[in-house]
Amino acid sequence: MRRKPLVLSLIVVLLVAGGGWWWKSRAASREGGGAGPTAAAPGASGPAGAQTVGVVTAQRRDVPVTVEASGTVTPINQVDLRAQTTSTIRDVLVHDGQTVTRGQVLFRFDERADRANLDKARAQLARDKAALGDLQRQYERAKDLLAQHFVAQSAVDTALASLQGGRSLIDADAAAVDSASVALSYNEIRAPFSGRAGAVNVWPGSLVQASATGTPLVNIVQIDPIAISFNLPETELAPVLDAMRPGATGAQVTPPEVQVVLPSIEGGPSRQDSKGGKSVESVASGKLTFVDNLVDASTGTIKLKAEFTNDAQKLWPGQYLRVRMTLRSMKDAIVIPQAAIILRGNDRQVYVVGPDKTAQLKPVKLRYTFGEMAVVDGVDAGATVVLDGKQNLRPGTPLRTQPAAVDPAAAARLAAASAAAGGGASVTDIAAP
Repeated sequence: MRRKPLVLSLIVVLLVAGGGWWWKSRAASREGGGAGPTAAAPGASGPAGAQTVGVVTAQRRDVPVTVEASGTVTPINQVDLRAQTTSTIRDVLVHDGQTVTRGQVLFRFDERADRANLDKARAQLARDKAALGDLQRQYERAKDLLAQHFVAQSAVDTALASLQGGRSLIDADAAAVDSASVALSYNEIRAPFSGRAGAVNVWPGSLVQASATGTPLVNIVQIDPIAISFNLPETELAPVLDAMRPGATGAQVTPPEVQVVLPSIEGGPSRQDSKGGKSVESVASGKLTFVDNLVDASTGTIKLKAEFTNDAQKLWPGQYLRVRMTLRSMKDAIVIPQAAIILRGNDRQVYVVGPDKTAQLKPVKLRYTFGEMAVVDGVDAGATVVLDGKQNLRPGTPLRTQPAAVDPAAAARLAAASAAAGGGASVTDIAAP
């Protein structure tokens, strides 16, 4: 019974000693087997331990500073045509959707009653003019008799008063003629400006009445030029006002440019850019013409309006679309993809490829973002910036570079061009779009 614990202890000691000997033998064999040259990783084309990263080139270019908002196409001029007299329609000279010009006759009413009233007023004017001539002769005769002491001064005064009353009556008759002419003109409705007519709501023989309410005869809107109304947050008010403010020399203000990108119809024909590249959307350009004098306290927005030429009639009243306004341009700005920027609290950093093909961490200041790109300070133009694979980097890490997939089509074109030229699979940089 006493020998059993002793035997167990001896067995444990032997097992520990044997395990230590086996571990040392295995380590020695690994060291002996690894004494030769290190085998290169499959597909690697650089020093051992180098990490493959996707890179782009920091570009220097002019960047427009823009703001975007949703807007509504609004006619500069719009009118509902209504009758100003009670009559029946004689002629309808406009049809639905017709383009009309300023001064064009659209409707004619039955004008016989108003024309008769005008003729009556003219006849009254002619009669009173004849009476005025007689009063003038009586006044002259009274003055002659007074000179010969045949009548008293009171007779001359009475003749003068009658003459002045006749003259006033002539003025009243002339005003009556003008009033009748105005009433007659209401029987013909003309277009107040050039534009496009809407639906015509009356027909020949329809009875119309003077009313400020009810269905109009027709609606006309001005199509060219046309305006777009949109709202911006009040935080954007200061840059907008700065863009509208004259310079130090007092030169005339150039209103900020406003662009609207019309949504393309899926599956429809596409336009090509000037270089035959990817398809582009139709764009209309205009100028900012109005900034409201009050900020809407309920929404915290300011109302603006831009005017556009619309001879192609791409913009239609009531249309809802997106506008982009250029406030200024940043000259010679350094542009890199936003995805290349590392966010650490309030700090912004990027990895760049150093001359020795190692990763270098540089602090940057973010000045402006647009789309997937950003304007930064702290990086030189032409610097090779790491975009893909930066999350595994440390300063000093050896790097192998290849095009980053900022623009897959551009990367494919560069890779194909490199293969055709007999180059390797690694490309050191790719221009950001």
